[in-house]
Amino acid sequence: MVVTIPTIGFNVETFEYKNIKFTAWDIGGQEKIRCLWKHYLCNNDAVIFVVDAADIERIDEAKQALHLIFEAEELADTKLLVYANKQDHPDALSAEELRERMELSEATRNPTHVQACIATTGEGIYEGLDWLSKAVTVSYPRR
Repeated sequence: MVVTIPTIGFNVETFEYKNIKFTAWDIGGQEKIRCLWKHYLCNNDAVIFVVDAADIERIDEAKQALHLIFEAEELADTKLLVYANKQDHPDALSAEELRERMELSEATRNPTHVQACIATTGEGIYEGLDWLSKAVTVSYPRR
């Protein structure tokens, strides 16, 4: 597990999971840097989008940001994993509630999965990566 703080700017981490090498770009969500996102959309097999499922007031902002990302042509075949974080909070939306509120079927027709998680304990993180590993492997089977 990689320990992070709220992103100011950009961070990059490389890790391997189930014999698949991932390069993860944490590109932060502040509105003033969203214009730079387009530079990180090329040559991606997947997008992992983390949402604070307990921050109900900002769900619409997260939805708008995600829909903006998937307007890019570069993401035509890109899988989407959404982590519904902070499930230990009593007011957190469930994975299904978050899927509906984010209107994921309108954002992309690509394979998507919403995984409930608690990032501070790691609960749900590997289940999301399991789905993503399978989704990417189906697209790029080994020869």
